[in-house]
Amino acid sequence: MGILSLVEDRPTPKCVYNLRVYTCAAVAAFCAVMIGYDSAFIGGTLALTSFKNEFNWKQYSTAEANLITENIVSLYQAGAFFGALGAYALGHYLGRKKGLQVFSGIFILGAGLMLGANGSRGLGLIYGGRVLAGIGVGGASNLTPIYISELAPPAIRGRLVGLYEMGWQIGGVVGFWINYGVSITMPADHAQWIIPFAVQLIPAGLMFIGLFFIKESPRWLMSRGKRTKALKNLCWIRKLKTEDMYMLEEVAAIDAALEHQHATVGLGFWQPFQALWGDRKVSYRFFLGCSLFFWQNTSGINAINYYSPTVFKSIGVTGTNTSLLTTGIFGVIKAVVTIIWLFFLIDNLGRRNLLMIGAIGGAICLYYVGAYIKIADPANHPSASGQLSGGGISAMFFFYLWTVFYTPSWNGTPWVYNSEMFPQNVRTLGQAFAAASNWLFNFLVARFTEQMFTAMGYGVYFFFASLMICSVVFVFFLLPETKGVPLESMDRLFSKDLKPRHAHAIVMKELNEDEEAFRRNVEGSGIGLEKENLGEKAAHLETV
Repeated sequence: MGILSLVEDRPTPKCVYNLRVYTCAAVAAFCAVMIGYDSAFIGGTLALTSFKNEFNWKQYSTAEANLITENIVSLYQAGAFFGALGAYALGHYLGRKKGLQVFSGIFILGAGLMLGANGSRGLGLIYGGRVLAGIGVGGASNLTPIYISELAPPAIRGRLVGLYEMGWQIGGVVGFWINYGVSITMPADHAQWIIPFAVQLIPAGLMFIGLFFIKESPRWLMSRGKRTKALKNLCWIRKLKTEDMYMLEEVAAIDAALEHQHATVGLGFWQPFQALWGDRKVSYRFFLGCSLFFWQNTSGINAINYYSPTVFKSIGVTGTNTSLLTTGIFGVIKAVVTIIWLFFLIDNLGRRNLLMIGAIGGAICLYYVGAYIKIADPANHPSASGQLSGGGISAMFFFYLWTVFYTPSWNGTPWVYNSEMFPQNVRTLGQAFAAASNWLFNFLVARFTEQMFTAMGYGVYFFFASLMICSVVFVFFLLPETKGVPLESMDRLFSKDLKPRHAHAIVMKELNEDEEAFRRNVEGSGIGLEKENLGEKAAHLETV
């Protein structure tokens, strides 16, 4: 098997990898376009002269201006934190699809509210709109990865959930470049800064409309007792008939997992909370999920996304337009590398390898950038020509190289990992806590980045680089590989009697043995998808 071969848990008909499953995933992933656009455009828009003139920025001291900027940015993350937690209830009762529609509607309301801001009304509408938009993307960031993972075939689950990350990067490219575009083509007036705010409505509107045309998650429907609808949706998504062997195996595994969870934790609203606090195995996975987002945010990515003009100024880039152009190139590199990650790396090299390689390479790059700033001190010793020196160019090279290491590893992989490692009955709650932790750490970075650069200077880069090295230890000893493992077998993968670095090979071997035994029992028996006929598929399910 080649390094870039897909890892299938069982023989899979080619029609399973069809346009329908990609379309459903792509529509849901539009929420990431909203998130990526916001993370990219907001810092550059607040740096525009037109925005500062409209809201009389000159009346503020540097400390006051930094505080206002941080408040505008971080209120979005604060709203997203509560949106991610609230998504548990909507995802449980309304489902993944309707929950996404509600949150996209909230985002549209918030984005529209921001458009009412101007110099006479003040910043209040922007503050309020940012909170509502944050609630919308926070909830969607919970439900989208879950929805995609629940309908994805195991062999391409990483790729499909990765569409979420691809959407993030597409939104980021547009957000980075729209600021550069309006800064060089439009006069510094109200329209120049309001257009970037208005563009937020485009991906949100497309997502809201598209959600009417995709199918609800079959796994959620089965967990709510809507078996007939679930089987109809699953057959449509897989493009297979009910009697196909692949369908029999998948439905049998879902049935077995749901019955096991019903007999242990339960499938109600409050039971997952009891499992979280009362079962160490479930609590441990919650810890892993939240920790992944801690390491992701302490890599420095959101400091760069939200405050890119500040970051590039520290390296020696001068001028608003030049800074926005440099930021635009950063966004393009992220998007290109994400495409490579999506189609060639996440389901081939696996999650563990990507995270460790990305952390080691990224740390080396940030150490170099920090060392250059320490030695050259470009902020206090600018180039006489106004251009970057040779050392500055090398620092920019290593910054972009950091982007190449970070993007296909820590940027999207934690979202993939969290969407797949929880059992069905706690998946929505687990993803809610993980997504909320992401937005909490995101908020802290957004809220204090300006002060960190003021107080620490080059030390900010050393700080983030050192934490990336620490994340390698975390991944090596605590995270098992999940590529190609069915959702219903995650309990076995995370069982305490398997060492994380060896668990994947053991579980895949067991799955192959189970698959062969199941086919021998089913072939020629005339069994259909009726639950009483299927019985319980032989599977390695640990008590949760």
